[in-house]
Amino acid sequence: MFNSPPTRALVVVTLAGAVGLAGCARNDLARNDSMTAAGTLSDSGEMSLPRTRTTAANTEMQSVLDQLGSMGGKPIESLTPTEARRQPTPAAAVAMVMAKAGKDTMPMAMVPGVTSIDRTIPGPAGAMPARIYTPTGPGPFAVVVYYHGGGWVIADKHVYDGGARSISKEANAVVVSVDYRLAPEHKFPAQHDDALAAYAWVVKNAASIKGDPNRIAIAGESAGGNLAVATAIAARDAKMPMPKAVIAVYPIAQPDTTTASYVEHANAKPLNRAMMGWFARHVSRTPADLHDPRIHLTNANLAGLPPVTIINAQIDPLLEDGAMLEQALKAANVPVERRVYDGVAHEFFGMGAVISKATDATQYAGARLKAAFGN
Repeated sequence: MFNSPPTRALVVVTLAGAVGLAGCARNDLARNDSMTAAGTLSDSGEMSLPRTRTTAANTEMQSVLDQLGSMGGKPIESLTPTEARRQPTPAAAVAMVMAKAGKDTMPMAMVPGVTSIDRTIPGPAGAMPARIYTPTGPGPFAVVVYYHGGGWVIADKHVYDGGARSISKEANAVVVSVDYRLAPEHKFPAQHDDALAAYAWVVKNAASIKGDPNRIAIAGESAGGNLAVATAIAARDAKMPMPKAVIAVYPIAQPDTTTASYVEHANAKPLNRAMMGWFARHVSRTPADLHDPRIHLTNANLAGLPPVTIINAQIDPLLEDGAMLEQALKAANVPVERRVYDGVAHEFFGMGAVISKATDATQYAGARLKAAFGN
C-alpha cells in the first residue's frame, strides 16, 4: 500500500467507513493552506497569497454528496474490487440530482454540441474499448487522449463521460477516452502500458477520426491524471511525437499518505485516505511498484515535458499531490500552471451540469488546451 501513516493517524483511517458524507460537510479546523501560496492561481484566475480557510463543501457540491450518500453505497475500502465496481458512483448521483430537478440527464443534453461513438483500438493485450467524442464541425480538430480515474481499479469511460465530453466541447477537440486494463486482474504497469499504447494509436491514426496529428494533447483525472503525466514521460523516452500539453486533474503524484491534505481530508467523500490505500494494495505487485517513477511522479525525470496544467479540488486527499507535482515540474523547468477550486471535492471536474465550479474548471482546461494548440 501507499506509505503508511503513523500508528496514531491510522485511527483516523479506520473511521473512514463510518463517518460517511458528514466528513465532507463539516467545518474542519481552519489551517494555513500552503496550496494557495504565492505563484499558484486560485479558481478566480488571480495570484493568491496564503490564507486560512475551512473545508466545507459549497451548496452545489454538497447536494451531490448528499445524493451519493443516500444511494446505499458501502465504503469502497471494505469491498472486493468486483463489489466496488457495482457501487453507486458520483456520476450517478449527478444524474439523480438533475432528474429530481426535472432536467434531461442524457449526455448530449448535459454537454451539448458533442457527439460520441464507442469502438475499440489496439492495445498491448488486445483490443481496448474507447469512446471517441467529436465536436460539431468539419474538422480537422485537435485531439486529446483522455484517461479516466478510479485508482486504476474501478470505473470506466462511462463513469467519467462528463469530464471527457466537457473537454471535447471546451477545447473544440476530438477526445479519445480509453478503458485501460484494471487491477487487480491486471497489475501495474498494465495501466501505464495501455495508456501509452492509446497515445501511440492516436498519433498514428488521428486523421481517421477527424483529428490533426500535429495537435495532440493528453488529459486525465485522478489515477488518469497520473497516467497523463506518465504517458508524456514515456513518449519523450520513446522519442515519439510529444503532446502539445498535459491536463492533470487532481493527479496521483506520489505514494506518501501522511501529507497535510491526506491527514486533513482522511475521511472526505467521495475519496478518502483508506480508499487510496485500498487502491494501492490492489494495483501494486510489491511495495516497490509505488515508488516506480510512473507512479511516483515527483521523483521522475520531468525534463522536457510540454506545458502541464494541474487542477485540484480543495476537499481532496490528493490536494497536496498537485502542489508537490507543480513544484517538481518547476524544478525541471517545465511550464506549469495550477488552480485549486475551493468548496468542491474530488470528482467534481465532470459535474458541470450541476456544479458551476466544474464548468469553470473545464473551461479553464479548454482554454489552456486551445492555447497549446495555437487556436
